[in-house]
Amino acid sequence: MIRKISHVGIATHSIAVLSEFYKTLGLEIESTEIVEDQKVQVALIKVGESSIELIEATEEDSVVARFLEKRGEGIHHIAIEVENLQDHLDRLKEKNVKLIDKSPRLGAQGRLIAFIHPESTGGVLVELSQPIE
Repeated sequence: MIRKISHVGIATHSIAVLSEFYKTLGLEIESTEIVEDQKVQVALIKVGESSIELIEATEEDSVVARFLEKRGEGIHHIAIEVENLQDHLDRLKEKNVKLIDKSPRLGAQGRLIAFIHPESTGGVLVELSQPIE
């Protein structure tokens, strides 16, 4: 079951700089963390039931660093919160949807995540996200 849009990920060269804009809107960073295996720092800004996730590369060889070099700052992905992520991935595989992750892995906030390739989603990187309860 799909629950909601979890967050919109925005790639940035500097969380500190970009967060100043969100402060002008009256929004504050709720939490930050480094996701070592993805070589990024993320900052979450709650907006209603969803969040904006600011993503900054911590290493030059990270996927986000390459994204920034190629496309510049902007929307990186849309994350959809689901129940039973593995079931969703299995169903997508059966329908020949191109997956970046064939099984869940650990993401920010201790969530299980998996990405769907933009070739299957109209050019948008989509993350499926399952809270660990």
